[in-house]
Amino acid sequence: MRIFHVRPDGFEERSALPAALPESGYLWLGLTRSEFEADIARVQSCLQAWTGGPLVDLHVSDLLNPQLPSHFEDTPWYDVLVFRRLAAGAGTSELFLGETGGGDLQSARRALEAIDTRPVGFAVFDRVLLTVHPADCLVLEHFAQRYTQIAQGQADPRAEGRPVAVRLPSSPADQMLRMVNHIVDGYLELRRLLTRQFGVLQQALFNPRARFRSWPLLLDARNTLHLLEDICEDQRNAIQEWIDALQEWPPETTPQARRERELLRLRSRDVLEHIERVLSHVRRLESSAETAVQMHFSAQSNRTNDIMRTLTVLTAIFLPLNLITGIFGMNFDRMPLIHQATGVWIALGLMAAIGLGLGLFFWRKRYLGTRL
Repeated sequence: MRIFHVRPDGFEERSALPAALPESGYLWLGLTRSEFEADIARVQSCLQAWTGGPLVDLHVSDLLNPQLPSHFEDTPWYDVLVFRRLAAGAGTSELFLGETGGGDLQSARRALEAIDTRPVGFAVFDRVLLTVHPADCLVLEHFAQRYTQIAQGQADPRAEGRPVAVRLPSSPADQMLRMVNHIVDGYLELRRLLTRQFGVLQQALFNPRARFRSWPLLLDARNTLHLLEDICEDQRNAIQEWIDALQEWPPETTPQARRERELLRLRSRDVLEHIERVLSHVRRLESSAETAVQMHFSAQSNRTNDIMRTLTVLTAIFLPLNLITGIFGMNFDRMPLIHQATGVWIALGLMAAIGLGLGLFFWRKRYLGTRL
């Protein structure tokens, strides 16, 4: 368990749970799912002392459930948000960085196997934020380091020396939205990986020199896209319910509080817009996959038609030649050219002329060769 005290002017990590809430700022409790399950009694007693009420049993079960989809629930004294994050499998996290992991069907298979989603739970009180993470979740460590740098006055490494105005979150809800936005950014990075790997699959699908045999891989890719679409829809519904609940909060009385409330609304809409972008991209990839399969079978059908056209034209060319051969092969004693020394050459010349003439005719009609 990690315990942080977040103030507008500072950020510090504490070694033990305090008996009471600090005078300013709020407390952030970050736990893994196993830590939360082991220390649930102590956490509940602290929440009772700090906020006047612990988590209800149903929400405790939700925070401990590793398979729960994204959803939002509110109570009179706290809100619960479960949001599924993107996780790369062991040894495959490099696929999500830069331009690595692209080039062949094996890398496409590894990229699809790397996609994994696990829920992160948030319990948002007025002055307490409880977050429950998977064991290998880097979101907690990322924000702990980032807030420490901000509190120490260090420059944002993404700013490249430029002056930026970065402030610590003013409330547990503000921090929750920042963490959710960071999780959604992971899905935005996933768009590049999926686009690159689907490009690899499409190149293999339309390769005229090789027969495409990776249909199970393509089916797994489509199933992965369907799974991501369902996850994004659950995320969108959860954030939309949070926005609706935010509209029902009691109005603030001070200008500073009203400004903070408006910033929460803006950040919430920004997170929702990011989720919509991911969902739109996933649906475009689904449409692209369906179109690629249809184009593949259409190309195969056109190739079959070209082969049948060529064979038909060749048959039409040799048909009159077979007729001439059949005529001169009839068992009659008196036939033209039969008893002449030059008869065979005349017949062969006639057959060659007919064959070349028909070939030229069909070529001019574009029945032979590549059709433009």
